[in-house]
Amino acid sequence: METIEKFLERKYREIQLISDGLSAPQQVSRPRAVDEVIATKFQLTAALRAEHELQDWNATETAWSTAARPASGQFLFQYDYQRADLCVSGPPVYEVGCASETVYSASGMGAISALLLASGLIFPKADILVLPGSYGETLELVERLLARYRLVRLALPLSGTLDRGDAPTILLLDSCVRAAAFDAVLRCDGSALDLLVFDTTCFASSSGRIRRVLRWARRCRVPVVMVRSHNKLDTLGAEYGRLGSSVFVNWTAADSSRSMIERLAGETRNAVRLLGSAALPAHFPPYVGSKEYRDLTRARIAAILRNGRFAARILARELPARSAELHFVHGLYVTLYSSRPLDELGARQAAEAMSGHLRNRYPIRHAGSFGFDFAATEWFRDATQDRYIVRVAVPDLPTQLWTDLVRAIAVWWNENHC
Repeated sequence: METIEKFLERKYREIQLISDGLSAPQQVSRPRAVDEVIATKFQLTAALRAEHELQDWNATETAWSTAARPASGQFLFQYDYQRADLCVSGPPVYEVGCASETVYSASGMGAISALLLASGLIFPKADILVLPGSYGETLELVERLLARYRLVRLALPLSGTLDRGDAPTILLLDSCVRAAAFDAVLRCDGSALDLLVFDTTCFASSSGRIRRVLRWARRCRVPVVMVRSHNKLDTLGAEYGRLGSSVFVNWTAADSSRSMIERLAGETRNAVRLLGSAALPAHFPPYVGSKEYRDLTRARIAAILRNGRFAARILARELPARSAELHFVHGLYVTLYSSRPLDELGARQAAEAMSGHLRNRYPIRHAGSFGFDFAATEWFRDATQDRYIVRVAVPDLPTQLWTDLVRAIAVWWNENHC
């Protein structure tokens, strides 16, 4: 268990790290309360973004100034008109030690959209295997914009082999699925796959699960593209700015496989350019890459995962009939369902009502993301059961405070939705 004193000391280090990114770091005092932590981090983040604009005033969208050398911390940028040829050098996205090529974009959906549209030039027809609970907008993208691609929805239990049909086969492995489904894939033989697209958004960039997937892919000799939204877990909970990436990995020396992944990376760059979805230099947090950043990020994620396990145990006991799913593979949120059917608006209103009732006593907000220093509630569509439910994103909070908040959530839900 983490005490409030140890929590505030850790948060003080996070605040100092963010402040050190300023050209004239502010004198920051040790926070005395959770709300002070939250407010200070967002204020410092806003100051960093504003300073980036003021310092790099001549690094415009058309890069007209030869004196412009845009940078953000360890990240250095080169580009010409409209950032269509944006070149980024800096810390690697993942701490996995594999050779790779990275293409940045303006968001996580921008990354996977460019990748999948580019894949249509490499694989004119393909089957995309997806697990129950995969990210809804990714599936919608395939269904709406990739007419020659066929979604193949896998059902559990898996057969033990991910077979290839008549068309090239792409596995979409999403970090937002249930733990049982995710683990079932990694017990299968995937050697027949032509490509693995791995959405890592819900895992820390140093996660052991990422390394586990890469070991599986290497064993099966499957080329990998890891796509990611960096607006969740990579910014110390401060939502620094919209940023996405695609990282291309190839395990085999075979000319055909290497050629395919290189062509796919090139076409993805072209898709980012043609879609106008290049990344913004101002959205690269300047504090990323240092040892202090890596240590603090690991501590944050460990605290969130620990709190997630506490939440699952408490809600399973307090709300046995209303806990929709407590064991997602990422461990970052839990879901609740109502005794009466909810549509999207009804689930949104329930999330707002619950957070509004509790926020005077606890750090909880109605927000459509996760990885914060406060609990976040939002509507959620359970595609497996075809119903709308409420998601509670687990925060980085002291153990006792979070335990009290989870019990308060259970009491409110019992009184209003059972």
